[in-house]
Amino acid sequence: MLYLQYGVIYLLIQLEQSRLTIDKLKKDISHLGDVLNIIVLEKEIKELQEKSEQPGFWDNPTESQSVLKTLKYKKNTLDNYIELKKNIESIIELTDLALDGDDASLAEEILAELDKIQKEYEKQKIEVLLNGEYDHSNAIITIHPGAGGTEAQDWAEMLYRMYCRFGERRGFKVKVLDYLDGDEAGIKSVSILIEGDNAYGYLQGENGVHRLVRISPFNSQGKRQTSFTSVEVMPEFNDEISIEIKEEDLKIEAHRSSGAGGQHVNKTDSAIRITHLPTGIVTGCQTERSQVQNKETAMKMLKSRLLEIKERENLEKIEDIKGDKMNIEWGSQIRSYVFMPYTLVKDTRTQFETGNIIAVMDGEIDGFLNAYLSMKKTK
Repeated sequence: MLYLQYGVIYLLIQLEQSRLTIDKLKKDISHLGDVLNIIVLEKEIKELQEKSEQPGFWDNPTESQSVLKTLKYKKNTLDNYIELKKNIESIIELTDLALDGDDASLAEEILAELDKIQKEYEKQKIEVLLNGEYDHSNAIITIHPGAGGTEAQDWAEMLYRMYCRFGERRGFKVKVLDYLDGDEAGIKSVSILIEGDNAYGYLQGENGVHRLVRISPFNSQGKRQTSFTSVEVMPEFNDEISIEIKEEDLKIEAHRSSGAGGQHVNKTDSAIRITHLPTGIVTGCQTERSQVQNKETAMKMLKSRLLEIKERENLEKIEDIKGDKMNIEWGSQIRSYVFMPYTLVKDTRTQFETGNIIAVMDGEIDGFLNAYLSMKKTK
C-alpha cells in the first residue's frame, strides 16, 4: 500500500514539473506563430485560392501547378500550426484537471502527449528555417563510393538504403533514377529523386563525404577498415527556370540499364548517360519507359546540378563553374559512422552525435538534419 502511495506521489511530482515545461512550450509556440506571421499567411492563402478560381487559370499548366503547390504548402503550414496550438491548450486543461484533483491516473497520458507536442513543435520550428529559394523543392541525391573497391561500394549501398528509409519514414516518394551495380557487392553509383514538401531543404546538409569505420565483412583477416562515399544533394530542376546548355558541351551515351528497374529497362539500351564536358559532371537515367524520357530526366538532373553549384558558389553564370571535385578521402568528410570499436555517428560541422548507429542507418537522421539547419541559420 505504501509503495502505491509513493508511486502516486512520484507521478504527481512529474506532472508538476511537466506543467512548467508546458508553460514554456506554450510561449515558444506563440513565438513560432509570430515568426510565421499567421495574419499574413492567411491573407496569402486567400489570394492564392482566389487566383486558382479565376477563369483561364489552367491556360498555363506549369504556372497553375506552381500556384497550387504553393497554396497546398501554405495551407498545410497554417493547419499544422493551428492544430499545434489546439493541442497545447488541451494538454494545459488536462494537466490542471489532474493536479487540482490529485489524479495521478492521467499522468502517463499527459506525459506521452507532451512528448508528441514537443516533437511537432521542433518539426515546425525547423520548417520555418527552410526559407531558401529552393528549400521547398524535391531533392535529387547522387551517391558515389570512394577508393576501396567492394568495401566502399557496399558503404555506398548502405547510405542509399539510409536515405530511402528516411524518405519512407517522412512520407516522401522515393524514385530511383539511375543505378549502377558494384563489381561484387554494393553499388558504383546511384541517383534517387525524393519527392515531398521541403525535401531539398531538409537534405541539403547531407552534401559531402561520409566516412565509415568498421570490421569489413569483405576482409578475411577481420581488420578494421575505413571507407568513404560522396553524397551530392541538389534541388530538382524547375521547368520555369531557364538554363541554356550548348549542345557541343554535351556527350550523350545510350547503354543497357543496371540494377533494379523493371523488366523493360533491363532488356533494352534505353538508359542514358550525359557528360557535361566543361565541368565533367555526369548524370544518367534508366528508369523511364523510353530513351527519350530518360534523356529528358538526365538533362533535368544536369541542369539541377549546375544550378545548385552556381547558387552555392555564388557564381554569376553557369560558365563560371569549374570541374574541380572534392576528394572522397580522409579530411574532407562531413560525418563519421563508427561501428567498431564503439558505435558512434558524429557530424564534424555541428558536433551533433548519437550512439544509436542502427537507428541512423535505418533512416533516423532528423537530429543531424535539424542541427545543420540550426547552425546554418545562426551563421
